[in-house]
Amino acid sequence: MKKIFICGESYVGYTVHVKGADSMCTTGYFENVGWLRKALEKAGYEVTYMPSHEALSSFPDTVEKLGEYSAVILSDVGANTLMMTTRSFRSSLPAPDRCRAIREYVENGGGFIMVGGFMSFTGIEGKARYGVTPVADILPVRLLPYDDRVEVSSGAYPHILRPEHPVLKNMPDRWSYFIGYNKTIADDSLGTVLATIGSDPLIAVREVGKGRSAVFTSDCAPHWAPEAFLNSPEYDTLWKNLADWVTRTV
Repeated sequence: MKKIFICGESYVGYTVHVKGADSMCTTGYFENVGWLRKALEKAGYEVTYMPSHEALSSFPDTVEKLGEYSAVILSDVGANTLMMTTRSFRSSLPAPDRCRAIREYVENGGGFIMVGGFMSFTGIEGKARYGVTPVADILPVRLLPYDDRVEVSSGAYPHILRPEHPVLKNMPDRWSYFIGYNKTIADDSLGTVLATIGSDPLIAVREVGKGRSAVFTSDCAPHWAPEAFLNSPEYDTLWKNLADWVTRTV
């Protein structure tokens, strides 16, 4: 059974409630990986999941450690989490470059998928920052140097460009709408855009050395992805197809 490593899709929430002259605070920890994890497990993959806060100290930091997996998926976890390791940030000691390890892992034959979110690609207020890391070297699209979120409150529908590609096998011509995505720039010298949203890439793929990479620039969970997509048969089919493609299962 092939193994897939997912990192991200978690956060800690801190809410202030103001009730007249008084206020109170509540906190909570939340994970949104359930839909993606279930789809990949249903497709026959063994999934290892690491929340964002654990990645600070425990994200695999060498090609050898990443090599235990057939594919790595980053979803809504910013580059700072990978670059500002506990060892380097807290103790000012050198630590392996984990973004470079991801690039070398893919070049040596690994699979990689980046999924959209506030902390994916360039991200909200430019904070995800992958464009200044070695991860940008393996992506099939170019990244913006500033906040790349596109919020579409009225909903935007994907447009399929390459229905014959294995990633789009058994997918319908018309999908659910999405409420937003990360804007990236198509570049034929880097990769192939398989589907667009608005005028921008939604799904793009690339051969990188011996490996493969792909992007899905909208979300695998709320808020950009609605329940109509998350609970549809197409959701499971898409993630199976993407995983199969980057792991060379097809």
